[in-house]
Amino acid sequence: MQDSHSGPQPASRRGFFFGAATVGAAAAAVTVLPKVVETPAASAAPDLKPAPEKGGGYSLSEHVKRYYKTTSA
Repeated sequence: MQDSHSGPQPASRRGFFFGAATVGAAAAAVTVLPKVVETPAASAAPDLKPAPEKGGGYSLSEHVKRYYKTTSA
């Protein structure tokens, strides 16, 4: 009569090569698939003012105001 091994079994070469083949196939599939390019949403980003030529481009935007509120609390 054989004892059933319920504990973890040591890794085998067969399992290693099966895993390596799976990773290789996945990598090949990713390189062959066409690239998906997202189109930027026009309404998602507000119109930004052009940057000043001589620097000094800091402006008190809504993002900066929210940051200041989080640091004061």
